[in-house]
Amino acid sequence: MTAPAGRGTTTVSERAVRRIAERAVTEALPGGNASRATGAAASVRGGRAELSLGAVLPYPPPLADTVRDVQRHVAARTGQLTGLDVASTRVTVTSLAVPRVPVPPAPEGDAGRTPRRWWSERRVPVAVLTAVGAAACGALAFDMVQVHAAHRTAAAWRAGTVDWLSGHGPGDPAVVAAGVLTALLGVWLILLAVTPGRRHQSTVRAPAARVDAAVDRSVVRSLVRDAVADVAGTGAVRVRVRRRRVGVRAGLRFGDRARTRDAVGSAAGAALAACELRRVPRLRVTVVPEPVWRPPLDPGREAPSGPTPDRPVPVPARTPAGGR
Repeated sequence: MTAPAGRGTTTVSERAVRRIAERAVTEALPGGNASRATGAAASVRGGRAELSLGAVLPYPPPLADTVRDVQRHVAARTGQLTGLDVASTRVTVTSLAVPRVPVPPAPEGDAGRTPRRWWSERRVPVAVLTAVGAAACGALAFDMVQVHAAHRTAAAWRAGTVDWLSGHGPGDPAVVAAGVLTALLGVWLILLAVTPGRRHQSTVRAPAARVDAAVDRSVVRSLVRDAVADVAGTGAVRVRVRRRRVGVRAGLRFGDRARTRDAVGSAAGAALAACELRRVPRLRVTVVPEPVWRPPLDPGREAPSGPTPDRPVPVPARTPAGGR
């Protein structure tokens, strides 16, 4: 019987060694701390191999211990699968990645806590009102401290204001105008407090309880318009997205109008369902024939024999003079 050494030789290419080493990097750190290779180089000389790897390692485990574990596992795994003696394994850390934590699904009982409207924080009105009130109260408090603590005379603006108020009663036009403006300001602040705001955003179903997520209505409009534009026979498409209704108006260039309308409604409904809106708006579809559209012929009817815009009247050929 021929000895194993005399039957032939097995050569492992550098490409195979490189692929095995890259795969071994992903197996080095089990569990949630997964790593991956960004590149690898291998040099095979006889029965020895040298590896050079680039890897993305997880954060925040200790970097030195993690690199040591990756080197040890890659050398052992590559030598086991190829039968080569891995002399050296160089690992270059190209970047660090935070492992993704899976989001637990929302319990059934907490699904209704997500609001249907995303309330605005009204930062600009609150900041303006706070700044004006703080400035007025601060100036008044500073002047009163100056008067009572330092025994100084009252500021000119405060004395002038008191003198003006003492000479103008409730029926004065200036006082009435100031009262109306103050009342309008109060009504505006009440409206800001009781209305949600963010009219251009719609809430979507969140993956967890007490998590608010929203999508801009312009994005919903773009998705619906792109879905309707892919329907065969449609031309210009206009989409209008409101809080409770979505209107789609599509032009018809060719094909049956009823079938195209059904296809447009199905495409728009699928696009809205993919958005996973918290409140699904009503869909209204309108298909308007364009000037180039012609109604399709009924299979049971024969084509008209007379002239049509698509079939011009045939013109007989002229006979040359003197011919028969």
